[in-house]
Amino acid sequence: QRVSERLWKDEKHVELNRALYNEKFKIADKIFSNIQSYSSPLAGFFLWLEVKNDEQAAIKLWKQSGIRVLPGSYLSRDTVTGNPGENFIRVALVEEIDQVTRGLNAIREIIYNLGKNGKPNAGQELTI
Repeated sequence: QRVSERLWKDEKHVELNRALYNEKFKIADKIFSNIQSYSSPLAGFFLWLEVKNDEQAAIKLWKQSGIRVLPGSYLSRDTVTGNPGENFIRVALVEEIDQVTRGLNAIREIIYNLGKNGKPNAGQELTI
C-alpha cells in the first residue's frame, strides 16, 4: 500500500507528459496554421481536424501513408441534429516528436493538399 501511495503522489511524470503534449500541439499549430478550420486544442491527447468526409479521409491517409486516424463519426453517435464527429478525423499525438512532425506534415499534404510551402499542390482539390 505504501508503494502505491507514493506512486499516486508522484506528479513528475504527469508534468513531463503535459510539457511533451504542449510541444506537440505547438508543432501542430505551426503545421496547420494556414488551415482555416484548424483550432488548437486546449487540452487532451488528440487533434480533431475538419475534413469533408471523415471516413474517406481516414482511408486515404492509410492507403497513401500508413497513417492511422479515426473517423470522428465512429466515435460519436447520431443525434437529432446529426453526428457531432462527422467530418472530423481524430489524430492521436502519441508518437515521438519527430514522428508526430512527419505524420502531421503528411496529413497536411494528403488531406489538405498543401505542400511544405503552405500552398496548394498543383492540380489537386483543397480537401477531401
